[in-house]
Amino acid sequence: MGLVIVIIAVMVVYFNNYSVSFVNSASSSSLSVGFYDESCPRVEDIIYDELVKKMSPIPRNITIPGTLRLFFHDCYVQGCDGSVLILPTDDNNSERNASINLSLAGDAFDIVDKAKAALEKECPGVVSCPDILAILARDVVHWWEGPHWEVEKGRRDGLISNATEAQLLMPKSDENITTLIRGFESIGLSTADLVTLSGAHTIGFTHCIEFASRIFHNDTTLNSTIREKVILSCPFPKIDRNVAEALDQTSEFVFDNKFYKSLRQRKGLLLTDHVLAFG
Repeated sequence: MGLVIVIIAVMVVYFNNYSVSFVNSASSSSLSVGFYDESCPRVEDIIYDELVKKMSPIPRNITIPGTLRLFFHDCYVQGCDGSVLILPTDDNNSERNASINLSLAGDAFDIVDKAKAALEKECPGVVSCPDILAILARDVVHWWEGPHWEVEKGRRDGLISNATEAQLLMPKSDENITTLIRGFESIGLSTADLVTLSGAHTIGFTHCIEFASRIFHNDTTLNSTIREKVILSCPFPKIDRNVAEALDQTSEFVFDNKFYKSLRQRKGLLLTDHVLAFG
């Protein structure tokens, strides 16, 4: 239980300070919990109400991890500025069109759009998209039995969004530990940050294609029981790119620390998760 508290405490710091830790999003002095107290006092209630509507009456499990992943993909490239939300045009191939972002959940984009539309009715032109996404990231973690924390606000909407940059910068699922560490260091984050933020994989799913080489080439570093289980849903050689498996094979619908424990048992499907424990 102690480890859970430590991990959660560190993750809360990162979620609150994404705009500080990542480049060009906002200065630390411009962020505050009460940023919208005068201009849009019900901002968090309105956003949460939209999440409740989306999750009821039929829970949509992809919304929760999908929103958390969307937040990370936004923040890793030029900071938390909402640039991943910008639609591509004839004149601009935006981040959303990067190959690595094509699998971002439509439900995640949808809940941001719904929250933005609701806020525009009450506080037109006030709340930024990256703040909406930061608040939603907190709310979806709490929805799946994770912690609730105060979100600092004041992020600015980004105007630059480039697919090539996103494809180049975002970590890939087959990267080794050295490449991962260098990537995080290039945006001012440490190895500890890498391990902590990877803890978001306690919830969520990954498409078969992302770990296919490990199961089909009989990677002996992958737990044999897990390999036999996932190969049933990811048959070789006809891999269905729409099929996904849980990143945390022990408690995929609960925000806890079992993901880290499973890595020690060689149950991490992605190579990038496996190398966190074994290098």
